[in-house]
Amino acid sequence: MEIVIIRPVLVYGPGVKANFRSMMSWLSKGVPLPLGAIGNKRSLVALDNLVDLIVTCIDHPAAANQTFLVSDGEDLSTSELLEKMAMALGKTSRLLPVPSWMLEGGARLLGKQALAQRVCGSLQVDISKTRELLNWSPPVSVDQALRKTAEYFLQQRRS
Repeated sequence: MEIVIIRPVLVYGPGVKANFRSMMSWLSKGVPLPLGAIGNKRSLVALDNLVDLIVTCIDHPAAANQTFLVSDGEDLSTSELLEKMAMALGKTSRLLPVPSWMLEGGARLLGKQALAQRVCGSLQVDISKTRELLNWSPPVSVDQALRKTAEYFLQQRRS
């Protein structure tokens, strides 16, 4: 029996929940966010890109018995992600440039270190093995995926 292990990072797309949806909600309401000075780097993967890699692995002979990391191939800071997300929503972002050390200190005082780590910390993966071994690249750009995610979010809010 042949197996393939695919290890995705944070997956987003239409219907996304949790912190990602909360950030879209805050941006759509025009809430000022103290996240404009975060210089971290995070890998994300759009659902469409993850599905495309799964389909590729099903048919590709080089995929057998391998482990693949998957992302959109464009690592973003939290600030960059929020800017792109706001554009996808057709809104102006209101990001206040509060240094990450201040956010992390405040989160520590409130017992929210895990949340601060998710927002301020970096988590990057290297998808070069996935690209080279499978001749695969993410077919959907971050901007396209965020637009699709935002359209669904806005449609659900109107319903």
